[in-house]
Amino acid sequence: MDTGLIRNLSVVAGHYGAGKTNFAVNLAIYAKTVFPGLPVHAADLDIVNPYFRTADAAPLLREHGIDPLIPEFANTNVDIPSLPPRMRGLIGSKDDVTIVDLGGDDGSVALGMYREAILEAGYSLFYVVNRFRPLIADPEDAALCMLEIERACGLRCTALVNNSNLGAETTGADIAESAEYGRECARRCGLPLFCHVWCPAIAPDAPQRMAEAGYADEPLFPIVNATKRLF
Repeated sequence: MDTGLIRNLSVVAGHYGAGKTNFAVNLAIYAKTVFPGLPVHAADLDIVNPYFRTADAAPLLREHGIDPLIPEFANTNVDIPSLPPRMRGLIGSKDDVTIVDLGGDDGSVALGMYREAILEAGYSLFYVVNRFRPLIADPEDAALCMLEIERACGLRCTALVNNSNLGAETTGADIAESAEYGRECARRCGLPLFCHVWCPAIAPDAPQRMAEAGYADEPLFPIVNATKRLF
């Protein structure tokens, strides 16, 4: 993996159900190793309350020394897109690392209000795809979805993450068979492929399957399953 793609402000976006929140939580944990000595924060802009959000993983994040930045209305019945107040001061900070779970269009709009400051400071925007989600199962549709996200937040995606999985039913073969999908999505989106995600606890044979399929040199990103179910 190209760790240079991770910036002090790194945003994770994707279609609903692509698994972006699980990746965002794990990216925050990984960022602690990439930026030793810097405080790492995980900000939640995913305000669609019926779904798993970064806010739901607050205990796990704190266990790894990560500061969860949670919107005022998280874990309530109120869906209002808003930035956690402390995060506003972190935009542009070189002394902190902030991972943002963008959420859907509402989260994109909330972040877009700070577009100029973010552009000036520099950022990464990881676009998460999953070939097992119907609306992005085709790389062309995945590219169109990326454009919708970019229009909503006013920022360009900078790297692609292949998080193809079937939750607890995922096999190593599923991950290996999705490798070409991830590569084609990256090509159509015009983005570097940051990684293929795999959960060792669920599909321990994924690296072997990838190698057997001719993808031994592809970047694999191991995660812990932070959700009650993977999408």
